[in-house]
Amino acid sequence: MRKPRDFDGELKALQDKARDLKSRKVQQLGELVIATGADSLSVDELAGALIVLTETKDAGKREAWARRGAAFFQSRARRTAPAAERQTGGARAQPGGAQPSTGSKGAA
Repeated sequence: MRKPRDFDGELKALQDKARDLKSRKVQQLGELVIATGADSLSVDELAGALIVLTETKDAGKREAWARRGAAFFQSRARRTAPAAERQTGGARAQPGGAQPSTGSKGAA
């Protein structure tokens, strides 16, 4: 005879995982705001700028922003990488697991 599935337990585990992922995303977004210096803006200024970014449909602007963001993360990785890694040109991980994605909705 088959063991019955614990749907309530599975649902709770999925909800816990979703909550943890959301919490991690919020933390990473906060770290990004601080790393870029945007924490010096008022909340209204930051919200307004983000709204304009999300409303922008111009692919050229979005691509330019994505390139600038990728360059930002690469320059941060170079500054924090050990000297041996900089000299060998080894692959560097993006801080906080953030990967620059070009062309996707979140690449503002």
